[in-house]
Amino acid sequence: MSTRITTEILGERPDLSSIRTDHELSASWIRGGDGLIGFGRYAHTAVTGPERFSDASKWWSQERAKLSIENNVHGSGTGPILFTSFSFDENEPSELVIPQIIVGRKGATSWITWIGDGAQPKLTRERSELTHPTLTYSQGALSDAQWMQRVENAISQIKSTDLEKVVLARDSVVHSDKPIDTQRLLQLLEEHYPSTWVFLIENLIGATPELLVRLSKSLVTSRVLAGTIRKTGHESADLALAGSLAKSSKDLEEHEYAVRSVADALAPYCSSTNVPESPFVLHLANVMHLATDVTGVVNESASHADIFTLIAALHPSAAVCGTPTVKAKAGIDALEGMARGRYAGPVGWIDARGDGEIGIALRCGLINESKDGVRIFAGCGIVAGSNPVDELAESQAKLIPMRTALATL
Repeated sequence: MSTRITTEILGERPDLSSIRTDHELSASWIRGGDGLIGFGRYAHTAVTGPERFSDASKWWSQERAKLSIENNVHGSGTGPILFTSFSFDENEPSELVIPQIIVGRKGATSWITWIGDGAQPKLTRERSELTHPTLTYSQGALSDAQWMQRVENAISQIKSTDLEKVVLARDSVVHSDKPIDTQRLLQLLEEHYPSTWVFLIENLIGATPELLVRLSKSLVTSRVLAGTIRKTGHESADLALAGSLAKSSKDLEEHEYAVRSVADALAPYCSSTNVPESPFVLHLANVMHLATDVTGVVNESASHADIFTLIAALHPSAAVCGTPTVKAKAGIDALEGMARGRYAGPVGWIDARGDGEIGIALRCGLINESKDGVRIFAGCGIVAGSNPVDELAESQAKLIPMRTALATL
């Protein structure tokens, strides 16, 4: 017997992150006010191993087959939605969630989807109150000095082998004397970083500027970020820094590796691809990145090129792993000194048509089960021209989004 799922237009344009229902907040994907937010868990599973992307595709297909879909809205992101948060490493668990209730917004259109035979769920709008927790910080797997030594070791390896780039991540632990209000944290990330994709899936929360893959009908888009400089907050100084970033041989080299890895990964599945000749500088609240939007059209003869196939082909990209991929991954395993979990893994949503947006889980933290602590992450691309002190400063800048949002709870 199938389960009914209904999608209807909402008569208003809601602030997604302030919506509440009688179900617990379970997932979000919001950028510039548009996106999706989910409540409750109709279905949930975890997948592990080298076939985790195809296993996720099979599970989603099986779950969709159980649903009797009544979609009166249509369009990308409407109807039942699968929220995904994949691990960086195949040996760690990836999380898949289908919310019970989903509210979506795109431009002037808003909609609600709910699973079950009941009436349309009631929504309330409430901004979370400030809780002012006292926060304490402790080092993660490695101290600053230990991590810089790992960076030095990576540089030596790059100079003496055919390894071109390796991404090394680090973590930090934040402790709170009060339970962390996840919805308030989501609101703060959205307010502070509106040009990023603000996500929440199974306690992994963050604001990522990097889009691994968007599939809309047959159009594929991937936003590549590699090469970073910290902003000063002064417009004239930041313009000068943007100019230096755009001319930096070290950052351009790192960026070229990342763009090349994405273009090469998409090529077998696309009838055409477009790779701009040079990157643009993406300005975020606290940092600037070299950015390139790679686009393509899925080849109609590539019958199995669904979004899960594209995720598997693109992950891990040079932006979060390195170049060549196999040697960079071996370098991470040998040098990084921690388990990434779902940090730097693919994160986002997929609808019943196969459209979706999948980012890379960056600028994020994993809230513990008791909600009194968060493990936050940052990573840096190491190439031959890297300097350990500069890389440490870059990693600290990348921790700022989560630290700032937590500090203003």
